[in-house]
This record gives sequence, structure tokens and C-alpha cells, in this order.
Amino acid sequence: MATPFYGFAGARTTAFVLATMDAAGGAAAQEAIALMGGTVAAHVALPGLHDALDMVDSAPVIVLDLEGAPDDLADEAVSAVATFSAERAWRSVVAMSVAQIDLVVAALGEATDAVHLLCAPDQAEWISALAIAGAKGAGGVRASDEEREHLARLHAEVARVAELLARLGERGAAGGRAEDRHTTFAPAPTEALVTPGTVRDVLRARRLRDRFFGNGLFEDPAWDMLLDLFAARLEGGRVSVSSLCIAAAVAPTTALRWIGKLTALRLLVREPDASDRRRAFVALSDQATASMHRYVAALAEARLPLV
Repeated sequence: MATPFYGFAGARTTAFVLATMDAAGGAAAQEAIALMGGTVAAHVALPGLHDALDMVDSAPVIVLDLEGAPDDLADEAVSAVATFSAERAWRSVVAMSVAQIDLVVAALGEATDAVHLLCAPDQAEWISALAIAGAKGAGGVRASDEEREHLARLHAEVARVAELLARLGERGAAGGRAEDRHTTFAPAPTEALVTPGTVRDVLRARRLRDRFFGNGLFEDPAWDMLLDLFAARLEGGRVSVSSLCIAAAVAPTTALRWIGKLTALRLLVREPDASDRRRAFVALSDQATASMHRYVAALAEARLPLV
């Protein structure tokens, strides 16, 4: 086994159960587990996964790699993971392709936020996800200073966006507390004259920067997603999870993580597709929509552009 070099707490005591299409699958996951000092307690095939997991007595980390899985089998396997994650509080990591995003999120349903999602992951993403899952309840992860700084920046960005929208919401509620917004006599949010085209132009301008300065320099997935969903709301359209990941202009795994964060902050809501249970949509919450309108109104009042 490779010598672990990441120093993650709990890696050697975690039982990883790897589920793949066949015995030859999951090479990247196995390599990541070995590098972090863990072991694969069992390697099972996707067909019949529910029955295989039902025979496991301990509480392992379930690692589901959907590479090469047809939709029917992928849906069945993800549903099994969702069941055990909810019923037995097992830790789970699900890796998928971009084409499988909507299927996975729809199959997980309410269990989505309890599962660590990876999309076309590289080795670093595999190690990070497996280490976090393996370290839960085992003393935590001893991350490097660089990793801690990166996580701190992510949390700070989410907090900044949430604070901005909350502050704008409070301003529109005439000073009332957020939880009082349904019982006060504050006027309805001011809806400034903003068109979907205006919002789409802002998104195009933000992407245009990358053409001249390169990708990755201006990453702002939270705001890009809020803008995309705001435009869709104005258009009366719906946005799938996979489409929103593209709009975020970051790696799909990163986009999925941000969708989870913004959903936890009640800025986004997930909506199942009534006509296709294998597809899920994301939309702005009513709270976020009202705050976006107030934000646009405040910009108009201050004669500032939407950016």
C-alpha cells in the first residue's frame, strides 16, 4: 500500500465500501484511499447494491463510482445510497459524470445534502472527499494551512453573499425582523425595471473577462448562480442542476458544493420534475428573489449598474 502523506485523522480506522460497475472500476478511488492510508473493506458491483449494503453490519463510508453505469442502474444504486445514508446515517461519497448530475440529485432527494458529491473528480478532489467522510466522528481532518485558508475563503464568500441579501431584505421590510416578514404591514418588494436580457448581458460580460485574463481569476460561483436563476425567474423558465453547474463557471464538483451551501442558507430551493423523476430543478427561494429585486432597486436609486 502506498505511504499516506496527507496526514488525515481517522483514515486508517475507516472502512471504505467501494461500489463500481465491475471489479476493474474505481481505480482512482482506490488510489486515493491508498494514498490517504485507508483500506477498501469491500468492493461490490452496482447491480444488487441495496442487498449487498443491507448485509453490512458496521457503519462504513460508502463510495459510489458511477463511471460507465447506464441510467437505470445508476438511479437504482444512488437510491440505495440515499436509503442507507438516511436510515443508518452512513457517510457516503458519490462520483458522477456531468451527464449524470440531474439523475443523481433527483435520486438522492432529501438526502442530497448528506452525501458528498463529486463530478468528474481529479485525485485531489477524491482525497479531499474521502478524507472528510472518513474523518467525521474520528477527530476531524488535519488539513494543511493552504487547505484551511481555502475553506475559510469559501465560508467567508457564502457568509458575505448571505449577509448582503439578508441586509437588503431587512431594508425592504421596514426594519422588521426576518422572521416577522409574514406578519408585518411592510410594502411588497420594489421591483425595479430589470429584464432577463439585462441580467443575461451581465453574465455574458462576466464570462468575457475570462477571454482576456484567463479562466479561474474571477471565480464567483455564488453570484453567477444567483444571477442565472434570477434571469430564469424573470423569464418564467426553470433551471436544471446540471445547467446551473455550467452557469457557475467553475468545476462541477465545486458548483455542486456551492449549490448545497446556498440551499442550506435558504437562498435556493430544489424542485423535482413532476414529469421526469430523474431530473431536478433549482430555483431562487422567495426570500432570495425579493432580495434580488431590492438589490436592483437600490442600484437604480444609486444610479449604479448591475454587475
